Amino acid sequence: MGEAEDGLKPKRVVFVTVGTTCFDKLVKALDTQEVKDELLRRGYTHLLIQMGRGSYFPTKSAGDDKSLAVDYFTFSSSIADHLRAASLVISHAGSGSIFETLKLGKPLIVVVNENLMDNHQSELAKELAERKHLYCARPQTLHQTIAGMDLGSLLPYSPGDATPVAKLINRFLGFPED
Repeated sequence: MGEAEDGLKPKRVVFVTVGTTCFDKLVKALDTQEVKDELLRRGYTHLLIQMGRGSYFPTKSAGDDKSLAVDYFTFSSSIADHLRAASLVISHAGSGSIFETLKLGKPLIVVVNENLMDNHQSELAKELAERKHLYCARPQTLHQTIAGMDLGSLLPYSPGDATPVAKLINRFLGFPED
């Protein structure tokens, strides 16, 4: 990794979004020293968490002493600028967040919130992970996913690729196929 002209490491942001829900298990996983250390080891400098309706507040850090800078917020009228500025995105498994991130060509780890509904979001995340567009994790496996990820192995997502995914979703929901 190169250094900026001022001798500092370039800013590499991990942006996390949980959408409008409460996903405290993900925020707690991100707040562990194990995950923060692994992100630092991978060259990331900042962790910005959009925590939605969560009640767990992660530890903020200015990033002094070569530690990871950590900040959070609850909601924003748009997360588009945060997604564009990110070097890595960690997201809940909401289809809007997934496809918005993939269209921007950002590396993505999707963390499934197993407490939501019938866990239907895992189907979409697993399918896209099998197609090598993203990594899929659970809060308890996030550290291992970060440690083992090879971002160079991810394949770009093509918006024309949505038909098979839509068919999968329709099949899962019990709608007849065309």
